[in-house]
Amino acid sequence: MKYHVTLGDQTFEIEVRSDSEIVVDGKVLEIDFQSLADQPVYSLILGHVSYEAYVSEGEIGLQVLLRGQLYEVDVEDERQRRLRQASDVHGAPSGEFALKAPMPGLVVAVPVSEGEAVSRGQNLVILESMKMQNELRAPREGVVQRVRVQAGERVEQNQVLVTLG
Repeated sequence: MKYHVTLGDQTFEIEVRSDSEIVVDGKVLEIDFQSLADQPVYSLILGHVSYEAYVSEGEIGLQVLLRGQLYEVDVEDERQRRLRQASDVHGAPSGEFALKAPMPGLVVAVPVSEGEAVSRGQNLVILESMKMQNELRAPREGVVQRVRVQAGERVEQNQVLVTLG
């Protein structure tokens, strides 16, 4: 599976080929990667060098504490990346924005209501598709003008779910 990992202003493409081999931006690396005792602590051996990292969820993405340095890391698999790109706003950050379903599915929850002010990254709709739940988030700040779906409703690809103003 391929992942896109963003650290600061750099993005890396990482493909996990097996438990002992990954490809980082086209370079094949032999690794030993283990979770330690069901804790958020991970051991990585790379090129005969051992690394130990503490990983926890941050506000956006992951926080990785490695060798005394805290890193903010965003990890997306191919599917998440397509979902984000489908909901990205192109153009001016003002005016009306219609959040559309990136794929057909079942609305699990709509945690916002009309008239509610929302911030960038806030969940607007949780959509289940192919037995996976996808959190569709606000691409910018705004006010919910209209909620066009409700929990339990089936939706089609490109159907408008929520409108922000």
